[in-house]
Amino acid sequence: MYRVRLAERAEFLRKLREESIDTPDYEVIDSPKPELYKFIFPFKSAPRIFFDGIILPVEVPKEIWITDTTFRDGQQAREPYTVEQIVTLYKFLHRLGGENCRILTSEFFLYTEKDREAVRRVKALGYRCPKVTAWIRANKEELRLVKEAGIEETGILSSISDYHIYYKFRSSRRKVVEKYLSVVEEALKMGIVPRVHLEDITRANIFEVVVPFVKKLMKLSEKYGLPVKVRYPDTLGVGVPIPEAMLPRSIPKLTWVLRHVAGVPSEWLEFHGHNDFHLGVANATSAWLYGASLNNGTLLGIGERAGNVPIEALVFMYAQIKHSFDGMNPKVITEIAKYYRDELGYEVPPYYPIVGRNFATTRAGIHADGLLKNPETYLPFDTEGILGVKPGIAITPYAGLAGIAYWINKTFDLKGDEVINKKDPRVQKIYEDVMKQFEHGRLTALSDAEMLNLVAKHMPELVEKYWDRLPEDLRIKFLEAKKK
Repeated sequence: MYRVRLAERAEFLRKLREESIDTPDYEVIDSPKPELYKFIFPFKSAPRIFFDGIILPVEVPKEIWITDTTFRDGQQAREPYTVEQIVTLYKFLHRLGGENCRILTSEFFLYTEKDREAVRRVKALGYRCPKVTAWIRANKEELRLVKEAGIEETGILSSISDYHIYYKFRSSRRKVVEKYLSVVEEALKMGIVPRVHLEDITRANIFEVVVPFVKKLMKLSEKYGLPVKVRYPDTLGVGVPIPEAMLPRSIPKLTWVLRHVAGVPSEWLEFHGHNDFHLGVANATSAWLYGASLNNGTLLGIGERAGNVPIEALVFMYAQIKHSFDGMNPKVITEIAKYYRDELGYEVPPYYPIVGRNFATTRAGIHADGLLKNPETYLPFDTEGILGVKPGIAITPYAGLAGIAYWINKTFDLKGDEVINKKDPRVQKIYEDVMKQFEHGRLTALSDAEMLNLVAKHMPELVEKYWDRLPEDLRIKFLEAKKK
């Protein structure tokens, strides 16, 4: 095993030094046995990370984009969306991506009449982006569906690891790759831009299978004068964002090889991540940092098993890398989360980043005290200005006087001389009432309606004076509770 690792390190160094890039025609190397990298993927224990000590330079492309697979990979992981739901979510994607088309494409199935109706409906909207693309298996017959739908680009599933080639297909590397190439060439003949999905690349033999295959794809692109895009999916989420890690797990090294050895232009290179080990966003970020222009995700990260890379996370990573949202509208993210909760019945986990109910909510009195003095103390950014989400406080035994005061000030939108200080004796009385409930066995945080009831009890003049500032749903709940 150690010799194998040294050999792979030496091979990568040759590519890094351009010592063997002048070889004009790589051929797929067949093997009587599959290369399963059992020293990395023992199956009976967690996957292992090995390091080869090779560090690569950061190489952020001039242009980077987000691509969407909510209606393909995202839909595989939940009950299917209705056509109306797809149209609504597609409109959200359009608004979120903005007029600069930062959300560049959206991927669709074409297998059912419902799928095809959804494609017709979203195309009829006439939006420039996200551009509708398709997804098919490596089957020439399925290209007909793409052509009939009037779609210019399609993903083509091209499973590339020996796990798939030997076990799923029970075939050889060369035969499988030849089949993929024939389907890609047929797509090009039909004027369709193929996007080849290298399924399970993070467990594949990179220099004996992936590189020869992708180099041939680039030759087909030259022959037909059309782009051949390459998606490299971390299908099982075993990729790592570590440049010093060995192939095939290192996303930085995979990106570098596809760019500089296989010759894929940045704007044709797309990463597709999964979150099995909580590394989806980190891996996607590393793909951008090391040369891929495109990053694929789903709304709220809904996808196979542990999910995909959340589009809302990609929006924020884009802004951090490029120092601008570039026309994207992050407030739409909050609308999307509300739509999933209220209309689709999907409960976003409360501690989920950016859209979870607790994202901008604190339960600690010391944090609330800091927020009272300056919101930048305990917030990474202006959640209200960027997402339309006001910072909040959950009233628990640990909220303290500062938490009570913060809840009052935020709920009634008090500013300047209106602000209630935590030393106000009325705040002390409310705090005492809160603590009595927990001393008598209460375990859950007080609801906003319960808090408003306590404020009305101890600060009735405040409720009367600023009643119109309260959120409508809170006013309704408060009045309903008073009737009981």
